[in-house]
Amino acid sequence: MEAHGGNLEATARRLGCRPDQILDASASLAPFALPRAARRALRQVDLRAYPDRSHWRLRHQIARLHDLDPELVLPGNGAAELFTWAARDAASSGLSLLPQPGFADYARALQCWGGQQRPLALPLEWDAAFPQPFPSVAAAEVLWITNPHNPTGQLWSRASLRPLLARHRLVICDEAFLPLVPGGEQQSLIPLVAEHPNLIVIRSLTKLYGIAGVRLGYAVAQPERLQRWAGWRDPWPINTWAGALADALLSDPRAYQRWCSRVQAWVVQEGQWLQQRLRALPGIHPYPSAVNYLLLRAEQGSLQPLREALERRHRILVRDCRSFAGLGESWLRIGYQNRSGNRRLLRALGAELLQ
Repeated sequence: MEAHGGNLEATARRLGCRPDQILDASASLAPFALPRAARRALRQVDLRAYPDRSHWRLRHQIARLHDLDPELVLPGNGAAELFTWAARDAASSGLSLLPQPGFADYARALQCWGGQQRPLALPLEWDAAFPQPFPSVAAAEVLWITNPHNPTGQLWSRASLRPLLARHRLVICDEAFLPLVPGGEQQSLIPLVAEHPNLIVIRSLTKLYGIAGVRLGYAVAQPERLQRWAGWRDPWPINTWAGALADALLSDPRAYQRWCSRVQAWVVQEGQWLQQRLRALPGIHPYPSAVNYLLLRAEQGSLQPLREALERRHRILVRDCRSFAGLGESWLRIGYQNRSGNRRLLRALGAELLQ
């Protein structure tokens, strides 16, 4: 069982094939090729010089996208690195409340520092009216939020999240997938950071651009916190390749907005098309999602035989949901592909479920 999706090399060795022969629906990434300017920038990288430890240029580019002071921004080696530093603050702040089912990396990060944690059980039924109010929350010093939620795909409203800032000593909001959601920025907590020292928002660029191998993310929080994190981390968390790619992708805010619009249109189009066809298959129930992945639940029994058959007979990976606390063998998560990939996935599901 993998705690993350997308382990293509290990799966290819197990199946005796090449990684490019596998359709990876276990990871949730935009399916488009990088802009030409970004690919050109990678060919022109000077690898002799050390990367800029201050990330001055990248911080200013990210800040311009969100109309922020650059001092409120800290780029990172993917969101995962930043969860580790957020968890260090969380561990020293008290008990962390982790919504479940939820992403396993928060618990991993807390365990690095011996942080205390307690689950917050989320209802496992919801409709497609997004955004939705965040469920009622028990008392705890620290609250971790994922918006949109992973693995359910629910989009939480900013109006329901804002009051939580007055109830918790620290709020950590993972918005890794929010730029992929149509209208998602209207629910972001980033505009609240300047007024709330107890708020951390973490973003990822890897989902939006389909570049999980590069590892690029950023945190938005007040400067004192980010300066403390910068003193804890390795000297060069972002290598020259990643910095050059980020520079090319973010230097033009209008190009960034056009890219977001393209990805969001794909989420709507492929989501509606795929969910309609999944509902016609027997034995599974697809749940509504605001983003580029969705949950499947077995009508009865386990979906593990189906997952294994997709991998073994069709070379298709879907997400094993046993790694999400609060779910189990009856659940799978599927990441949207391009239309060709989604057709391949549906053919394989039909071959296994309609026999």
